[in-house]
Amino acid sequence: MLTSLRIWRGVRRALSSGVLITSLGLAACAVAPTENTVSTVEKPVSSFISLVQLDGFDLSTLTGVQYAIAPKPGSVSKPVRVEYSLSALVARGYVSAGSVTVPVFGLYAGYENLVSIELETQTGTSTSLQVTVPTPAYVDTSGVYSHPSIVTPRRAGSALGFDFIFIKSGLGSPVIIDTDAEIRWAVPGIVSSMSSTFIGDEFVIGDPTQPTVYRLRLDGNIARSPLPPSTYTDFNHNIDPGKQGFLAEVDAASGEVASIESNVIEFQDPNVISIPNHWDLGAILTAHMSNQADDATAFVRPGVDWFHSNSAIYDSRDDSLVVSSRENFVIKLDYKTGAIIWILGDPTKYWYTFPSLRSKALTLAPGGLYPIGQHALSITSDGLLMLFNDGFGSVNQPAGAPAGETRPYSAVSAYSIDAKSMTAMEVWDYDAGKAISSGVCSSAYEAADKSILVDYAVADNDTEALLVGLDSNHNVVLEYEYPTTGCGTSWNARPIPLDNLKVDDDGLSPSRHHHAGSHGLIAGASFAGISVTDLLSRVNRSSPY
Repeated sequence: MLTSLRIWRGVRRALSSGVLITSLGLAACAVAPTENTVSTVEKPVSSFISLVQLDGFDLSTLTGVQYAIAPKPGSVSKPVRVEYSLSALVARGYVSAGSVTVPVFGLYAGYENLVSIELETQTGTSTSLQVTVPTPAYVDTSGVYSHPSIVTPRRAGSALGFDFIFIKSGLGSPVIIDTDAEIRWAVPGIVSSMSSTFIGDEFVIGDPTQPTVYRLRLDGNIARSPLPPSTYTDFNHNIDPGKQGFLAEVDAASGEVASIESNVIEFQDPNVISIPNHWDLGAILTAHMSNQADDATAFVRPGVDWFHSNSAIYDSRDDSLVVSSRENFVIKLDYKTGAIIWILGDPTKYWYTFPSLRSKALTLAPGGLYPIGQHALSITSDGLLMLFNDGFGSVNQPAGAPAGETRPYSAVSAYSIDAKSMTAMEVWDYDAGKAISSGVCSSAYEAADKSILVDYAVADNDTEALLVGLDSNHNVVLEYEYPTTGCGTSWNARPIPLDNLKVDDDGLSPSRHHHAGSHGLIAGASFAGISVTDLLSRVNRSSPY
């Protein structure tokens, strides 16, 4: 169904160059337009998404389309601003002869959104339109995200390196909110997005009940792919960019013996998923301990949640993998061999009683906080290892074994590590005055200008998820609370760049995904000499969906 868009002043200006908004009757009757038309294609996916169709425009020199959504009056967050290259639109099926459809997402629900659209050409000229896109009200079936408690609102003029937040929800799809606490994106069709990441214009989501990966684009399209046949049974915890694909924590089973939260895989997802690398922490630690004459069976206990991996990241500086074990420590492995490089963890825990593991332990400089029950590993812009330091001791050690320290508060900790001297220093931490405890789940991630988003997943005695935005000096800029049961509301949250999202992949490379920091196959490329017909032909031979 096509409905006409109301004209704003920008469209009136465009009328002088021949742009015309035609009536509903003309479009609905499928009469070939003799003049340019702009309309919305109604698609009942989400209140936050609309497809804006542009017909009759000359696409022979088109290189891309960008749009911006004007903030509501009084909003502090930047406008949603998205730029699609022509090849990206073609790869997603949004271009045909004489017509281009622009997927507009990040709209306010239940609101008449003012959207500026710009068509860019090879000659450097552009056509600018302004249209209103009315959206239906959003019904938050969880009853959670539409009712935040604003503890500290973001003030106008406040310095914060992010304007949009991607919440990994155990209640459904990822939820995007802006820094005014407005919901800006959510869709049906996903049961849980706790194990997920965002890259390009899509979420990559691991199923918590089966070995299946979902690719959920911001335009609402969903695709699913199973893992290749293996012993892996489901996804748990995080997905993060790796060296060759995505790193994910998975469960496994061999016969009747379960390998619980102690496996990390790296999977690639072009059209058929492959798993080029995997790290079985049980096998790695067993081999190391046995070679050092330790009794590995006393530590590695299949069928028990003895390790509890919850985060794994790739460190390109030394070609290594860093893995968080909630029960024990943070461990760094050689990417190729799996050999243990170092271990950073509470020395009052059970693991430290084994000489073979103790020999790999980093010594923390006095005054620093050891990671305890930690989550959400990352490498900061200045090369520090940052994590959310939950502060909750071990819960699955053998009877009588030391569980380590438990602190009455949680913190964000950032460490510098010297692998040669086997030492570590906590360069800084943020502990909110030691007033907040979030013993499980939770996260902290750096954004532009060294601002930090902190997610206390189970604050207020496990009843509230608290999102906190810190500026570069660790001053609180915003605090929003949401009711939670367990870690369901916001087990983990990250900044997401909806204010400057560039979608420039064309879906033609062997792998559609790129590491964080990559600019895609054709970043900055000119499309001179490549016609829409040629692009359509190429994409039809290699569709990303």
